[in-house]
Amino acid sequence: MATQAYRNIMRAARVAFNGDAPVLLEAKNQIRQSFLSNAKMGAAEPATAEAIQHANEVANFLRVNLVQGRKMGDADNTYQLRIHKDTERGDNDSIKTAGAGVSGGGCGCK
Repeated sequence: MATQAYRNIMRAARVAFNGDAPVLLEAKNQIRQSFLSNAKMGAAEPATAEAIQHANEVANFLRVNLVQGRKMGDADNTYQLRIHKDTERGDNDSIKTAGAGVSGGGCGCK
């Protein structure tokens, strides 16, 4: 189980930080250190299952929710986003329905 989680999070880091060698290297080092610090945990310990679940959740976050941007030339506030096949793309339903309710000023007045 721990080996699967390790491979899963390493692959997710590779997907998330592809093309950004310094960040990918640091992510791999952090992952390695985290797993090494937990290496002495017994397989039957509850903390082991929690650590494996945490690693899988981090892998999912990296793969689905993290998008890297790179500044484009000298233009201010212009970035190119690296969106890949696993990146979650919302449907904006919450934004479309956000204005449907009555909005107050926060002071109790309407």
